[in-house]
Amino acid sequence: MAEAPETVIVIDDDQAIREALGSLLRSVGFDVKLLASVGDFLRSGRPNGPTCLVLDVRLPGQSGLDFQLELSRENIQLPIVFITGHGDIPMSVQAMKGGAVEFLTKPFRDQDLLDAVHLGLARDRVWLENEKALAELRRRFDSLTPREREVMALVVTGRLNKQIAGDLGVSEITVKVHRSQVMHKMRARSLPELARMADKLELAQEKP
Repeated sequence: MAEAPETVIVIDDDQAIREALGSLLRSVGFDVKLLASVGDFLRSGRPNGPTCLVLDVRLPGQSGLDFQLELSRENIQLPIVFITGHGDIPMSVQAMKGGAVEFLTKPFRDQDLLDAVHLGLARDRVWLENEKALAELRRRFDSLTPREREVMALVVTGRLNKQIAGDLGVSEITVKVHRSQVMHKMRARSLPELARMADKLELAQEKP
């Protein structure tokens, strides 16, 4: 199955700037969406593949910085390259502290924008790959029986089969069988690998 293309979304209320940026970004092979406001973006939705947002700070309706804050509150990952014709140091600091890839003041060099967009797309690609891997881990964990989940949670703390048998009130042989099933279903080749999986799944929070 083909991977989803990389997309750069430009949000700027100045049509001339939108089109100039769109032409620049398309010239180096990016898929580009040109929008006039945050509302347009919310209506169109985020593409499936790696995405970077080129966002004007001052926009009609919701500002770029307010939108960055909203994304952060909603725990939505979206790399942002800010552009502005009215930038100041406090604004730049706020944007960068909020996780922006770059804060560029108009007029900026084409290459500076392209470099920032490449970095943003690389960040998003890694994030999407991590999310995909985590979803697969959750799928494997969901395939475990309730008892196998209990055994897994205890195994990764370093407890021995005999100790786990005492904790759960079952025989040591039963624990060995469950442990073998856990390793098989989670596709873990070693205890340290299983422990790393448990960390990613945050199993420590699920233990009583």
